[in-house]
Amino acid sequence: MTRQADTHAVPAGHGTVAPGAVPAPVAVIGLACRLPGAPDPDSFWDLLRRGGHAIGAPPAGRRAPGDAGEPRDADLPGGFIDDVDHFDADFFGVSPREAAEMDPQQRLVLELAWEALEEAGTVPAELAGRTVGVYVGAMAYDYATLRHRPDAGPLTRHTLTGLSRGLLANRVSYTLGLRGPSLTVDSAQSSALVSLHLAYRAVRDGDCELALAGGVNLNLAPDSTSAAARFGGLSPDGRSFTFDARANGYVRGEGGAVVLLKPLAAALADGDRVHSVILGSAVNNDGASDGLTVPSADAQREVLLRAARDAGVDPREVQYVELHGTGTPVGDPVEAAALGAAYGTGRRGDQYLRVGSVKTNIGHLEGAAGIAGLLKTVLGIRHRRLPATLNHETPNPRIPLDQLRLRVQRELGPWPRPDLRLIAGVSSFGMGGTNCHVLLAEAPETTPRTTDVLPDALPDADSDTGTADAGQGTEAVIPWPLSGATPAAPSAQAGRLADHVRARPGLAPGDVGHSLATTRTRFAHRAVLLGSDRASLLGALDALAAGAPTPGSVVGRAPARTAGPVAFLFPGQGSQRPGAGRQLHATAPAFTEALDEVCERFDHHLDRPLREVLFAAPGTPEAALLDRTQYTQAALFALGAALNRLLEHHLPAPDFVLGHSVGGLTAAHVAGVLSLADAVTLVAARGRLMERARAGGAMIAVEATAAETEPVLADYVGRLALAAVNGPRAVVISGDVDAADEVAARFSGQGRRTRRLRVSHAFHSPHMDGAVAEFRRVAATLDLRPPTLTVISDVTGLPATADELTSPDYWAEHIRRPVLFHDGVRQLEARGVTGFAELGPGNVLTALTRDSLDASPPPPAS
Repeated sequence: MTRQADTHAVPAGHGTVAPGAVPAPVAVIGLACRLPGAPDPDSFWDLLRRGGHAIGAPPAGRRAPGDAGEPRDADLPGGFIDDVDHFDADFFGVSPREAAEMDPQQRLVLELAWEALEEAGTVPAELAGRTVGVYVGAMAYDYATLRHRPDAGPLTRHTLTGLSRGLLANRVSYTLGLRGPSLTVDSAQSSALVSLHLAYRAVRDGDCELALAGGVNLNLAPDSTSAAARFGGLSPDGRSFTFDARANGYVRGEGGAVVLLKPLAAALADGDRVHSVILGSAVNNDGASDGLTVPSADAQREVLLRAARDAGVDPREVQYVELHGTGTPVGDPVEAAALGAAYGTGRRGDQYLRVGSVKTNIGHLEGAAGIAGLLKTVLGIRHRRLPATLNHETPNPRIPLDQLRLRVQRELGPWPRPDLRLIAGVSSFGMGGTNCHVLLAEAPETTPRTTDVLPDALPDADSDTGTADAGQGTEAVIPWPLSGATPAAPSAQAGRLADHVRARPGLAPGDVGHSLATTRTRFAHRAVLLGSDRASLLGALDALAAGAPTPGSVVGRAPARTAGPVAFLFPGQGSQRPGAGRQLHATAPAFTEALDEVCERFDHHLDRPLREVLFAAPGTPEAALLDRTQYTQAALFALGAALNRLLEHHLPAPDFVLGHSVGGLTAAHVAGVLSLADAVTLVAARGRLMERARAGGAMIAVEATAAETEPVLADYVGRLALAAVNGPRAVVISGDVDAADEVAARFSGQGRRTRRLRVSHAFHSPHMDGAVAEFRRVAATLDLRPPTLTVISDVTGLPATADELTSPDYWAEHIRRPVLFHDGVRQLEARGVTGFAELGPGNVLTALTRDSLDASPPPPAS
């Protein structure tokens, strides 16, 4: 899953190719298939690698008796896929009635297009409105045949669109919002490869940024098998004997495959995984041959040579060709003669062109045959192995393989010249004479792209405002996010991902997490699995797949809100944790640079270097300093500012910022009110003055509303104050110990929960009055500037005005006034904010924000 990038990639430029010029290559970056015995590309390669086949009896429901006295053609063996009648209509926004009228080929193409995009690490929604083409090859109309039978029921408003072959491509474009060319190609058996040829040319020539190309073929109506049998194309043995003396026809197959194409230069620049590269292609027609369905060796030779010229490839460089290779008595000798004349000529000694046919494994997919052959070839290039062609024992006497310099690949083995660039051809020929040939090559070597990893940091203490959370050690944590459109989908995905990871021991957990987080659609039903290594993450996957709870994992449904503005939240005292940011400092250069700069500035104001205190081992004297107010506030500011700097490299700026107590100063800095130098000066002064303020006192968290608390506090003016409103029923009182205990006892008597906070001072209370004047004086010496972002004030719970933020009086009040965090979150919600990101050591504010959002409807935006 590692994203790759080539440091030597050339700039992309994709205009029409000049005559005689070698065209810019196009990369194959996404693969999807549903083939006999192979529901995905990995399964398909496994089938090919072990020399297996998937030919068998038709599934139940596909059989029908022949006419009186005639053989039961529909009972002939074939390559079939499972569950063609299954379709998740809701996932694609299709009503059940419309889904019932849709040709299963339309449904299959939708699924394959989505899977090809995901396999490429492309989020489908991000392509909406872009010039992405869709090219689908198909020739079958079996579902229409069944639907028009007298006993099939009345036609509906969805029948016309459901049966139209043109909509195989158009429905994908409609569903995903793609604005590029969209067409279904029917050139008989060469349809899929011709569609790929057109897609390749469109991407190469700049008509599309990307293109989905493929083919589909489902053998649903017994009549179509009977027609093929009457035509004389089917093997009575139920096997394809390509280039073999027993060649007597083909065996039918079904399924489909889709690939995603992108200009190679763009793919390398974007760090896409490139499975292979399309070098060139050509299409022609037999013209007036010896019969409508009789192939022409001259025309086939011509299309091969034209493809080589288009690719700028010497035919002798081609090491392998995936044949059309149907195993018919007429077609095989013609194809061999054309191939030998075009690509075999000039090979000397033991230099033979290797050839093979996937039809011996899965049958002839007819309209989708070319894309199956191309997928086999792409996989052979990617794995640098050539799979065996089955059923080849005695060469067809009409095919002089040695003279033609051809050699059938009869076993899994290496490429003839693995020391040279791997180049292969794929052929597909239609019964009406439309021939197509495509040349592929291995991708250029790439260099892994480095990415900033974002592991969690850990431990904590109590809070000056009741916002503490529990620490859990210091080991780096990696998140693996999963999602699905239904409640059961994340569990099912967990099982598949566990199998995928176990089959690939070399996958790095961080790379997997990065891919899951950045290359997958985020559906409503979600799970985030946390672990520190491969074993713990696999255990979490297994637990989720089994429906069992696992520590450190979150499962739920995302709020039904559309994408909207984003707010960054900056925590205050109580969220500090020894070692917070240590791993990030070691792995993320942007964070490292920012944190070092902030710490260096604080070192002029503190007795001990801030970074040593931040990263001190738990239990040491240095770590204990982190709970002293002047170090606590400096550390929280440093982390918040450095995290913001890191996110600047990955995300747009937030729409809003909101801080909690000292986090309000971090928010002001991020919004441009305070330069880094001025912010450090103000934070250092704040911590120093608050630490020197009247010691002692108490802070108690109370389960109550602000409206319930304020009348009680009126009896304790000068001794007790409301310090924070953290949630709809979560406040903190602060002041003299005896007064705080009395108020707490009153609420406890009413059955309310109370909790004394472990603090050194009674913050945001009359105990801080002695610090206010000096702090105002420091603020007055600074260059306070109007904000560039909207700051939600934790003093008022409303958007802060420029006059407020540039006033020293506002910042003096910030020490003494209660923290109205709950009001600030409600204001953000009223302004349509749907994304909240906490930039600090833990998830203190995340929990408070969730509680506030779960409360009654928000007030009007102020």
